[in-house]
Amino acid sequence: MKEIRIKLPLSSEQIKSLKVNDKVLLSGTVYTARDEAHKRMITMLNKGEALPFDLSETAIFYCGPSPAAPDKICGAIGPTTSSRMDPYTPEMLKAGLRVMIGKGDRSVETQKDIKTAGALYLIAIGGISAVLSQSIVSCETFLWEHLGAEAVYKMELKDFPCYVGIV
Repeated sequence: MKEIRIKLPLSSEQIKSLKVNDKVLLSGTVYTARDEAHKRMITMLNKGEALPFDLSETAIFYCGPSPAAPDKICGAIGPTTSSRMDPYTPEMLKAGLRVMIGKGDRSVETQKDIKTAGALYLIAIGGISAVLSQSIVSCETFLWEHLGAEAVYKMELKDFPCYVGIV
């Protein structure tokens, strides 16, 4: 298994060069989104509205950060179960999503959709959310603040550890 440092946004060539099980140290801007945020984004897309960020230039991290302690950039950022986002993934891929980060398996259909779109699913290790938060350079509530952990947060990552799950 090789360890690869990559920075978002990723080109198609970079995605194609990755192999399942590669360890990736990811840097760049990502947006968090769990179930409720996905529902709202799909509603926006179905209405023909543009999302407030370009899906092709970033990654969606399936997580909801806990509140930050006074001396921290953000709280714990454990990944949530990715299969819960499977119903939304085809539409998100059509809208330009290229990189997803979460934990756990994806359905067979979603795996095919990710591969067909030339996208990438990265797996973050669950259960070490306090350690993962050390790779967060900045974190701000970006969209739907009233949703708390289900809001969309904008994060800047530096060497965030994850593994290639689907490519």
